[in-house]
Amino acid sequence: MLTLQSDLHGNHLLGALPPHEWQALTPHLELVHLRTEQLLCDAAQRIHHVYFPTTAIISMLLTMEDGSSVEVAAVGREGMTGVPILTGGETMPNRVQVQCAGFAYRMSAQCLRQHFERSDLLRRLLLLYMHALLTQVAQTAACNRHHSLSRQLCRWLLLESDRVASSDLIVTQQLIADMLGVRREGVTEAAGKLHHEGLICHSRGHIRIVDRDGLEARACECYRLVRREFDRLLPRLRQAEVVH
Repeated sequence: MLTLQSDLHGNHLLGALPPHEWQALTPHLELVHLRTEQLLCDAAQRIHHVYFPTTAIISMLLTMEDGSSVEVAAVGREGMTGVPILTGGETMPNRVQVQCAGFAYRMSAQCLRQHFERSDLLRRLLLLYMHALLTQVAQTAACNRHHSLSRQLCRWLLLESDRVASSDLIVTQQLIADMLGVRREGVTEAAGKLHHEGLICHSRGHIRIVDRDGLEARACECYRLVRREFDRLLPRLRQAEVVH
């Protein structure tokens, strides 16, 4: 059982709660290690658990009839999975799969829904998060349709860096291609240009952001819009990140 609020600061939603709120939740939270590509919930499957990542990154993937897939949103330490249960839904509209291995707090969906219905503060916090997440989904769809692969890659790398709070990303070009729904050769070419310009340094299974300001300047407006919406709706989460 968790006894200290500091235990929860790895996830910003949990860390933003006042003492009486996290004390009510902690008996129901279990810290679990998630493996890369671990399936947490398939499309149309009933949601049994929600996850609050601390170091893991979880992708929401839309899979087409031909088997191809694309990432519509990702969740890191800023958020949670399973948001349909907050609006009365029972199933996920897409596949929920671990993108990067790490830790997360797991909680039964039924238990969270009970606390969500009882607590005005928790309900407001999670509804604001849902709003921000929907912004990410919509902006990702627009980005994939209208922006060049190079700009999409910049946006993806910046958001990934925010989620792990590091400029060093353990990620393959094949994974990036799968997340963006493009060919690996295209990612290789785009990453090579960013490397040549001194914005990133990449090797097998690893990318380091060398010039973040330069990468932000090269990214499309989608990164700034998503980041700004999270900051606007959930300022306490940004404060918790600075303090803790």
